[in-house]
Amino acid sequence: MEEFVGLTPRETLKRVSASLGCSPTSAEVASYLDKHDKLRHLREKFLVPRIADLPPSDLSLVDGTKDCIYLVGNSLGLQPKMARKYLDEELEKWAKMGVHGHEKGLRPWAWAENTIENLMANIVGAKTEEVALMNGLTVNLHLLLLSFYKPTATRHKILLEDKAFPSDHYAIESQIRLRGFDPQQSMLVQSPRPGEETLRTEDILEVIEKEGDSIAVVMFSGVQYYTGQLFNMAAITEAGHRKGCYVGFDCAHAAGNVELRLHDWGVDFACWCSYKYLNSGAGGIAGAFVHEKHKDTIKPALLGWWGHDLNTRFQAKSELLSGVSGFRLSNQPILLICPLQASLEVFHMTSMQAIRRKSLLLTGYLEYLIQHYYSEDPNQPHKPHVRIITPLDPEQRGCQLSLCFSVPIRKIFEEIQKRGVTCDMREPSVLRITPVPLYNSFSDVHRFIETLGLALAAASH
Repeated sequence: MEEFVGLTPRETLKRVSASLGCSPTSAEVASYLDKHDKLRHLREKFLVPRIADLPPSDLSLVDGTKDCIYLVGNSLGLQPKMARKYLDEELEKWAKMGVHGHEKGLRPWAWAENTIENLMANIVGAKTEEVALMNGLTVNLHLLLLSFYKPTATRHKILLEDKAFPSDHYAIESQIRLRGFDPQQSMLVQSPRPGEETLRTEDILEVIEKEGDSIAVVMFSGVQYYTGQLFNMAAITEAGHRKGCYVGFDCAHAAGNVELRLHDWGVDFACWCSYKYLNSGAGGIAGAFVHEKHKDTIKPALLGWWGHDLNTRFQAKSELLSGVSGFRLSNQPILLICPLQASLEVFHMTSMQAIRRKSLLLTGYLEYLIQHYYSEDPNQPHKPHVRIITPLDPEQRGCQLSLCFSVPIRKIFEEIQKRGVTCDMREPSVLRITPVPLYNSFSDVHRFIETLGLALAAASH
């Protein structure tokens, strides 16, 4: 789609529709964009559930043989087709050679995670030695905060956004209590301005400038899970460092979704799960990042054998690996490495730049259709309408749009699920709709808009 480089999604849609002689809302536009999508072949690398296999589907309303409209990669990504093959290989190896699998085969278990850390590093914009695959996200957040959160009587606060993912709240609160401080005094929670849904970058930077001397750690999401807001991580990092704060990010909703440059931005630490945009399966192994500038100065507070040199782990010689590798505690589960490898290899077939380029148009297309069909109409005050609470500036969001409805949401959610749409609901009034560029198509988005219209009509009766 090189001819559309530099155009906004709206401009692209109007140019395509004009060339086709149809409305920008026509299904012909979606078909054209799919035909010219250079990433369309990547969908074939994933298993898309059939509508008939989804528990909420009502087959009297929809053709069960079709692929479902899967728009929930922000919660759980699709299964890569190669995941089963890689798992089968390791189960077979276990069956045939038992303990020898630690050092033999295609992916020796004793260092299997090391062989794909370079693929992960490419996705988050880091050097391979700055990335480790280990544990779950919240475990990694705790391990990192144990080392980076060093509160004093005057500098003890942790700055985070209001409505950060609940697990981040719990982790930060418990870390503060662990050091003998009061979360009421040490958790600095920043909320949007009254009447607004998302934080303004200038307000975040102002708080850091004003409160920075008392802030030990600035700890934000990369992409906010509820609103879908992409934070200006580079600006936040720079502002935090200027005031002497460590800066870390929970990149659960950013890794594999947006372009990250953790190394170049100078981010101190980060962690992320791998089962959302990185498609590693429920409870998949998580990732952690520690910038190389800290490799000789920041040490893990808790030690385990896997953080030590491979050749001397059994000798307890305390030859701790430098940087993030030293934070590893236990040997990594090979059965979690396999599906992540399958997914990362798909990412390696393209680039985050290409993925982001498609994402901007794909989510822009969704935004255009939502605004066209479901914006509030003063002439029809009783007509259900939809408000997008995700920033409309494409540079301030990933692929997720959070939709707020003027009518009770649960009935709408039930009706679209019956018709083969998989998305998720967040009380009190938000549906998170996420067209993932790695495997979603423009036709998926068009089908969703049509289905939403049917659901709204059914819900109003």
